[in-house]
Amino acid sequence: MSLIERAKNILLQPKKEWPVIDGETTDTASLYTGYIMPLAAIGPVAGAIGMSVFGMSLPFMGTFRLSPGTAIIHAVVSYGLALAMVYVLALIINALAPTFAGKQNLNQALKVTAYAMTAAWVVGIFSLIPMLGILGLLGGLYSLYLLYLGLPVLMKAPQEKALAYTAVVIVCGIVLSVIVSWASGMMLAGSMPHPVMPQINIR
Repeated sequence: MSLIERAKNILLQPKKEWPVIDGETTDTASLYTGYIMPLAAIGPVAGAIGMSVFGMSLPFMGTFRLSPGTAIIHAVVSYGLALAMVYVLALIINALAPTFAGKQNLNQALKVTAYAMTAAWVVGIFSLIPMLGILGLLGGLYSLYLLYLGLPVLMKAPQEKALAYTAVVIVCGIVLSVIVSWASGMMLAGSMPHPVMPQINIR
């Protein structure tokens, strides 16, 4: 199944698509190269273009833009951290499976992580215009719903435990996101140019 078709199906008809995904045999390398890596690149690439071309205006601070070189470096770091986060979250999902009467299977855990992240990755396109980056929250929320639907199917956890399973995974995901955001933010802060302040004419 093509990347576009899979992304469309998981976004528009997830309840039908998760059982299909459950029956597929996909190794880690294929899942990364054929799905995770292309989609995870959307946000970093869009963000690099947005921050170097449009920049961001902050109240009382003026407007700043990143140089193309700095924007590319930031995108590469963010991209690498995102790819690592997918695997770490899969490890967490797999480790938690017995706690919620599920079955451990790292390949299945990686699949549920990757496909649940689809919405969050796709809305990364809004980073082209930095001020619209907040819309990424919508994709993030829908990804949580996809995770809730996928965990009991792929990890074989009882439906009645799906909500608790999802909640614990979300908490772990938030912690990972904070760490990733901190690491990315520290790199960005160190390379941030001075903001372009509004000019004030004194007569």
